[in-house]
Amino acid sequence: MESKPVKFLVLIDAGDGMVARFFDENKVHMSDIDAASEEVGVMTKGLTPEHIGNDPAWQRALSSHNPEERAAAQLYTLEL
Repeated sequence: MESKPVKFLVLIDAGDGMVARFFDENKVHMSDIDAASEEVGVMTKGLTPEHIGNDPAWQRALSSHNPEERAAAQLYTLEL
């Protein structure tokens, strides 16, 4: 089975610090890394985040986070 490319990166508080969560185009969770990692800075350079974690389209994907965490989340759409 071929893996789908990452489309979205969400920086969100995970209770014990910020985490970078990766999602495909269908908002299916793919993986997480520490938001402080150098790779996150490289991937988000020049991009402007949206704060749409509480939008219905993202509530299911981010359901493990509370409404405050979702509201503060920074969502980046990655260029392919």
